[in-house]
Amino acid sequence: MTAQLHCFGESGHSYKVALMMQLTGHPWQPVFVDFFSGAMRGADYRALNEMGEAPVYVEDGLTLAQSGVILLHLAERTGRFMDGDRSEILRWLFWDNHKGSSQFGTLRFLMNFLPPEKRPAEVIAWLQGRCKAALKTLDGHLAGRDWLAGDRPTIADLSCCSYLYYPEPFGFDRGEWPRIDAWLDRIQALPGWKHPYDLMPGNPADRAAKEDA
Repeated sequence: MTAQLHCFGESGHSYKVALMMQLTGHPWQPVFVDFFSGAMRGADYRALNEMGEAPVYVEDGLTLAQSGVILLHLAERTGRFMDGDRSEILRWLFWDNHKGSSQFGTLRFLMNFLPPEKRPAEVIAWLQGRCKAALKTLDGHLAGRDWLAGDRPTIADLSCCSYLYYPEPFGFDRGEWPRIDAWLDRIQALPGWKHPYDLMPGNPADRAAKEDA
């Protein structure tokens, strides 16, 4: 059965899972979630995922939420991207969900997807400090190594990289972080890699075109 991934292009958490399936050749199809129209607050979506979040993975009667859980499931199912110390892989997976993607995604949303007059300057400034600290941790760990948790790419890399490929500014400039920049290049060189806006439906350009129509 082809897996379904309930997702939208702007979601870095969805991108982690979509990229995993893309790189492993796991059959899947996206199901667009219209986040910006409030679809995730509706009763139908809450019945699918009580947390009201994306992504949601559905295959063979199994429904999973939370990107880290889905990545682990796919690693076990495909036998890919789990080579290395399991504890170290999980350490970076959990770090990303606490200190990395959770903060990068929130800051990117506040700075780009809220109307300018509703962007909370003090919150943004605070989060920029937190994100810079997280980037410093990531960049430091990559000193002298190619991958986060071993000699090969793992789901730790696929998780931690996701928001760092998006074009919307949130204080991350690849040129300021050469080790992160080189690491992102290595991931991008993996056979089958695609940018999130090429892999999943929905992006700011599409929304702007609909609003102008």
